[in-house]
Amino acid sequence: MLSTLAVAHYRSLHALVAPMGRLNLVTGANGSGKSNLYKALRLLADTARGGVVPALAREGGLASTLWAGPERPGARGHGSGVVQGGPRLAPVSLKLGFAGEDFGYAIDLGLPVPSQSVFGRDPEIKREVIWSGPFLRPASLLVDRRGATVRIRQGRGFEMMDAHLDPFESLFAQIADPRRAPEVLQLREAIRRWRFYDHFRSDAQAPARLPQLGTRTTALAHDGHDLGAAWATIREIGDPQALDAAVSDAFPGARAQVLQVDDGRFTLQFHQPGLLRPLSAAELSDGTLRYLLWIAALHTPRPPPLMVLNEPETSLHPDLLPALARLIAQAATRTQVWVVSHATRLIAALESVPDCHTLQLGKREGRTVVAGQGLLDAPAWHWPDR
Repeated sequence: MLSTLAVAHYRSLHALVAPMGRLNLVTGANGSGKSNLYKALRLLADTARGGVVPALAREGGLASTLWAGPERPGARGHGSGVVQGGPRLAPVSLKLGFAGEDFGYAIDLGLPVPSQSVFGRDPEIKREVIWSGPFLRPASLLVDRRGATVRIRQGRGFEMMDAHLDPFESLFAQIADPRRAPEVLQLREAIRRWRFYDHFRSDAQAPARLPQLGTRTTALAHDGHDLGAAWATIREIGDPQALDAAVSDAFPGARAQVLQVDDGRFTLQFHQPGLLRPLSAAELSDGTLRYLLWIAALHTPRPPPLMVLNEPETSLHPDLLPALARLIAQAATRTQVWVVSHATRLIAALESVPDCHTLQLGKREGRTVVAGQGLLDAPAWHWPDR
């Protein structure tokens, strides 16, 4: 389980260090930085999947994702009350990191040294470290990468492991030695298992409305196309009683079943009281289909280390939100959950859960801050220098 998330110089997240619990709720007004925090977490996941540089490119490149305010927020020009800019003094740097129960990880991305390469604007990884314990310190450092070289701890010292790493790829994509660097493999596989669900499709052509060829599916796909197969898998190797109870909690008297057509394709049918026939997935309302997708996602028989839900209330009737909160709270007993939401009814229902940890985000001089977090309230955190 992650205990701390840290981001520096990414969009409005100039210097954010946030504690994390078992069930995390991120709230705040529009423009407070909720989406930026969500995207930063996705960038961290992309490091273990070999895609952090392409992910930054999809956002417009490193220059488009950097903090756009002054290097020293709070500095004002000559008593005018206006924030003044100036020439950049510090190197370009975007930093992401987290600390967990076993290991911590941090990455520092910057611009390459000018060269003749046509990829001169591609970000490079300047520093990358793995440590044990709640925050980075010299005695807890296990894997240390500076540019193209990486060292691993051996006893009380360090041993050079490689001096020719590609600067555009994380060490997770280039180090695969279970004997000499087991921490790298263990952390990489844990991060790769993180799951992100962001706005399931429910339009008329949504994949979840159509029969799909089914195989055993222990994790619902991000677009929900394998809803029928995921539902059948939960009934076969998961908790079918909890699945039925979740449907009944949201839709009293209703039940859902999987229909397998002749060619091995799966689809979901929804039985409601008072109707003479079940409704196919193609006939369901947007809200009903989305809620069934959430039930399938949160009842996975293979819970990941971290599950991130971005605005799960989208297209749901407000009366469904208390049931959704109960669904999320039950999932948090099996995995760490991160929920980004601005729905007041869902927020109130989640905050009534004893273990819910709320991060109320706000803005101060353009940068995202955690409401009520003073200088001594943030978790201990140290970024590696270059």
